[in-house]
Amino acid sequence: MVNISLFPTLKDYKKEYLSKDIFAGIIIAAMSIPISMGYAEVAGMPPVYGLYGSILPILFFALFSTSRQFIFGVDAAPAAIAGSLLVTMNIPYGSEQAVKIIPVIALFTGLWLLLFYILKAGKILGYISTPVMGGFISGIAVTIIMMQIPKLMGGSSGHGECLELAAKIIDTCQSANYLSLGLGAGTLVLLLVFKKLFPKFPMAIVAMLAGAGAERIFSLDNYGVKLLSAVEPGLPKLFLPDIFSTDITQLLGTSLTIAVVVMAETLLAENNFAFKNGYPLRDNCEILACAAGNLASAFSGSCPVNGSVSRTAMGEQYGGKTQMMSVVAGLLMILLLVFGTGFIGFLPVPVLTAIVISALMSVIELPLAKRLYKVNRVEFLIFMGALIGVLLLGTIYGVVIGLILSFVNVVLSAAKPTKSFQGMIPGHENFYDLSRNIYARPVKNTVIYKFNGNLFFANINTFISDLENSITDSVNCIIVDASGINSIDITAADYIKTFDENLRRRKIKFYLTEHTAEVNDQLRTLGLGELIEKGMVRRTVTTALKEIGYEPPFPLEGVDEEMLLGLAFISAEEQNSLQEFIWAFGRDAGKQMEKNVQRILSTIDMESFQKVSEQNLGKLTHLWKKLSTFDEDELLERLEMHLTEISERLGISEAEIVENIEKRRLELKNALKQNPKAYEMLQEYEKKVENQLEEQNPEEYRHLKELREKGRLKIKEITK
Repeated sequence: MVNISLFPTLKDYKKEYLSKDIFAGIIIAAMSIPISMGYAEVAGMPPVYGLYGSILPILFFALFSTSRQFIFGVDAAPAAIAGSLLVTMNIPYGSEQAVKIIPVIALFTGLWLLLFYILKAGKILGYISTPVMGGFISGIAVTIIMMQIPKLMGGSSGHGECLELAAKIIDTCQSANYLSLGLGAGTLVLLLVFKKLFPKFPMAIVAMLAGAGAERIFSLDNYGVKLLSAVEPGLPKLFLPDIFSTDITQLLGTSLTIAVVVMAETLLAENNFAFKNGYPLRDNCEILACAAGNLASAFSGSCPVNGSVSRTAMGEQYGGKTQMMSVVAGLLMILLLVFGTGFIGFLPVPVLTAIVISALMSVIELPLAKRLYKVNRVEFLIFMGALIGVLLLGTIYGVVIGLILSFVNVVLSAAKPTKSFQGMIPGHENFYDLSRNIYARPVKNTVIYKFNGNLFFANINTFISDLENSITDSVNCIIVDASGINSIDITAADYIKTFDENLRRRKIKFYLTEHTAEVNDQLRTLGLGELIEKGMVRRTVTTALKEIGYEPPFPLEGVDEEMLLGLAFISAEEQNSLQEFIWAFGRDAGKQMEKNVQRILSTIDMESFQKVSEQNLGKLTHLWKKLSTFDEDELLERLEMHLTEISERLGISEAEIVENIEKRRLELKNALKQNPKAYEMLQEYEKKVENQLEEQNPEEYRHLKELREKGRLKIKEITK
């Protein structure tokens, strides 16, 4: 259990929130009129029961909810499930029997949710990823929009999943009322324009009042435009639902489905809003709040209720800060039922439908989908799987599909962990990734392999294949840096045992190193204790190298005395800065260098440009505080390819720019001339960069070479 506090979002309430909460509450109450009445009909109840379900449920939810902005009320999914049961039982919509049965479903739904609260079922949310959550919420939003579209054309709300809703839309098109469609579409366009240009302007209320005014003046209903059903004034009477009015077995099964849907929809949507807006949420308290809301709905005689994405989005748009929004909305609904029911009958359905659709459009996670498509296609497919699952199969199946895809993604990710072959840099004691450090060299006759993931059935083939493919005729030792391995399953253990036996026959030594003591316990349990007993498990890579007879400094491949001399001349600081830059950006190091150039170009002025010849350019990028000689030389090369832009920005000639840059380049070269090998390495590096730049823009490069020659001649004259 968790500690229960009442109205937790109102603790330490700030008075500056009040005006925003009141205004957002008014908007939510106004939106709840068409939404709740429409979904009450979907559940098989008279429309007024939707308004009844917008008083006590929303207040009781606010009483326990830790979400600052989520709104509760009559909603699509529970209403549709409850309504489908009436169809199965051959009970007419709006009948006296329906009015008796639906509150019983709400009662059982609340009791199921209370059980979920006791069992702390909210923990399941920890297994739902952002792509699943985003796809799920987007699927719900698209489904509700499709439900609403027929109402824009003068029809009734759709039911079912995507294909059924699409068929309903097509069928309604054939008998569409064009005045209704024009009124609804025009309102929707107006709302979207105002949301973009004036997001805080209460266009929804203005549209609602304008619609009511148009009905009074032009009698729109005479032209086929549907209005909300007239409602008799008065508050709902509290009563205890008659649980013996029908077969309890059917009601228990349906209410369990609704409870699962309510918990999944509400928790997922709440966490989505909480994450975006940066506040904490207590999942189990939210289940209790859902239970309280449904029990309150049952005692009000209404239908099962749920978290409302559309009303929450509208409250967020108008700056609501706490559950005071819900309190205001509930109180306004009371006032409406007592004093303002006459107003309801003048509200055009297409105008109200446009307001609902406008709110839902902002809930669809298009930015997340675009981001996932760019950075991770697998997670994008998970997003689409959850979205399509909701659209085609319904809410609960969408969550199940998303969860399955998430677990598949976990397995696939674990099956392809990061890995690298390691080497050493002359003069350094550590081991470095050979592919991301230009000075790193392999240890002679030795493969050092780092694997950053647990070894199990899905990735052991990759592990073994990498090692097999690395073996050459000169290799006599394989050392695995297992610091990233925390567990080994039985399949992996069997493969390692066989691999070790094969290596022994080929007279190649095999070592596991750097792992935790717990992995040794697993090795003994899995039958690999022999590796430990024979000394093939060592604490560090260095210890393993000493075991095969090497002593520091360890012999490296392709390193002669000249190279050692050149590397020794380059300071440790410079070596590290180059290694760090390439390590950080890898294959994108060139692109990042160009970004640094663009950063300089966007902020450069005469003062900062004059410093080009006085200091390391890394300071001017505001990203890399110190660049190596090689990297700074490349940055100068790339900067020179933007002569026209710099000249226009500073109002100086291109020749003067080149002269200034050449001064810095000569300083870099002169600093290395004391050591011929280091100087030769810089020239080779410079030539490589120049060839790349010439390929990219040959005309600009030829022009640059001419200016360089002039600049160098001028510098020589000055220095004589």
